[in-house]
Amino acid sequence: MTTPYPIGTPGTPWTDSEKTAWFQAQTVKRSYREEVLSRILPLGERFTLERYGALSIAPDEFPLYAVKNQWQDGLPLALVTGGVHGYETSGVQGALDFLHHHADDYAGKVNLLIAPCISPWAYEIINRWNPKAVDPNRSFVPDSPSEESAALLALVAPVKDKVLMHIDLHETTDSDESEFRPALAARDGKAYEPDIIPDGFYLVGDSENPQEGFQKAIIDAVEKVTHIAPPDDKGNIIGSLVVQHGVINYPVKALGLCAGITNARFTTTTEVYPDSPKATAEECNAAQVAAIRAALDYMLAHQ
Repeated sequence: MTTPYPIGTPGTPWTDSEKTAWFQAQTVKRSYREEVLSRILPLGERFTLERYGALSIAPDEFPLYAVKNQWQDGLPLALVTGGVHGYETSGVQGALDFLHHHADDYAGKVNLLIAPCISPWAYEIINRWNPKAVDPNRSFVPDSPSEESAALLALVAPVKDKVLMHIDLHETTDSDESEFRPALAARDGKAYEPDIIPDGFYLVGDSENPQEGFQKAIIDAVEKVTHIAPPDDKGNIIGSLVVQHGVINYPVKALGLCAGITNARFTTTTEVYPDSPKATAEECNAAQVAAIRAALDYMLAHQ
């Protein structure tokens, strides 16, 4: 028997009162300025920084930045996003590692648009939700209830039909089961149903546009860095059928997921498992970098 979530009444969806109680229970655990902005701002010496917004909770503390290389007419456009869920650290740091150490390899080949940390408040408190107890990665929809999602949608809107590849960098963590899924059930007044956290890296493709070869190229590259999650005894990963080694599919646009915000031909969502005894934080960041590079290389070979 599971212990009821400490906020709210089991079976009853949260009102504003419970959401406020949840917000007030959050504490700062790390610094967006020290861990993220300190790595973004120096990139202005080599790339174009675009401040595309700021979070209303503290605009001076939480500016939103995207990074562009020197765009050239006729080159394919690739979008890389990280930190949609602020607690998924390697998505943020992997995007920054790519920018610092590998982005120059694609100069004159790819126009890059990279948003390394979409949810900076959630990065600081190490949480999935934004201050209003909203999941940004179910909120990439018109009139979004998440200002983080709305800001990214506005940034991408002028180029959404030009993007050829979009890779969205995520993690699946033990805290998904210990905190975030129980909180979701409590917020929505539903019963919490435990699941198994997969041990290893996997991808979420688009069920409406699966692009099997693209997904395989990323899995093959990442498998050289870290292990790939096996299916459970039902052939699933987090409740979804494994369609090829390390890959499941979701209807990303219908679910309001970040991977569906453009009309790109090649799209995927990475999922790193940072709590594995077989992986270090450095390996998790390296897996994200390997995924970005493999995605870009496949796009260039198949544009």
